[in-house]
Amino acid sequence: MSRKGKAWAALGVFLFACLVVWAVRTVPQTPQKPQLEDGPKVMSYDNNTISEEKDGRKIWELTSETMTVDVDTKDVELTGLSGKFYEEDGRVVSVTADHGSYKSDTKDIQVDGNVAIETTDGAALSCGKLLWTEAEGKLTAAEGASIQQDDMQARADRIESTNGFHHFKAIGKAHIVKGAK
Repeated sequence: MSRKGKAWAALGVFLFACLVVWAVRTVPQTPQKPQLEDGPKVMSYDNNTISEEKDGRKIWELTSETMTVDVDTKDVELTGLSGKFYEEDGRVVSVTADHGSYKSDTKDIQVDGNVAIETTDGAALSCGKLLWTEAEGKLTAAEGASIQQDDMQARADRIESTNGFHHFKAIGKAHIVKGAK
């Protein structure tokens, strides 16, 4: 090969090497995935209802102005709620409150803020907090609980019932007046 040919071959090899180096150095980096938030994933609903059934019979239902559901735990937060608890004897316990929560794993419900309860047989109850414990089938009214039923009025730290406040237990500082209207 002539001197000119060798020079052109060397120049070609040099340009090829430069091209390879340039190609390797200018490869774009893969974009990094955006960091996901570690907080809970939630879904929000307006004017929605949740309920629980057992053996084909509706146990309770809650309707709220806004509802937030944690996607992972299935726990529910409710605001502006109204609900009904259906008793086996046919009575219905209606409840309204500012706020409530439902724990999916235990199926327990807690409502608080201006809790007002009425039953279809005329009983009325008010309290700061109401708790439905699924495992015991028990409603517990706490924080200034007072009940009026027929000709009886009662106030207590806590009032518990397993039958929609048809019969109840007053716990703590209790004051009961019979014959009052």
